[in-house]
Amino acid sequence: MLQKQESLSFSPYESLYDLIIEEDNELRRINELVDFSFIYKELEDNYSLTNGRNAICPIRMFKYILLKRMYKLSDADVVKRSKYDMSFKYFLGMAPEASVIDSSSLTHFRKLRLKDINLLDLL
Repeated sequence: MLQKQESLSFSPYESLYDLIIEEDNELRRINELVDFSFIYKELEDNYSLTNGRNAICPIRMFKYILLKRMYKLSDADVVKRSKYDMSFKYFLGMAPEASVIDSSSLTHFRKLRLKDINLLDLL
């Protein structure tokens, strides 16, 4: 199962999100209201659990694409903004000090994993 590839990360800085990101923040509200687990089911045929290294979480990759569309950003710009915008990091489920992906990973995900699937329409 694709979900098993994820690893939990605990950060001593997680509480920063409660101080920085307001309760009515759009991205916080989306995270609280939407169950993104449907992405695993939609993409399970596009991942191999036995070949290669563990994949970047498909939900996180989908959320990058969602941010890209919501804020009309390029792949490089959404990744760059994710480095310093705490609301983006919160939405992506990342620890405040975590490194972001390379923008080429986002392009790769969109072209190879999503293929003909339009997950944004499903959402």
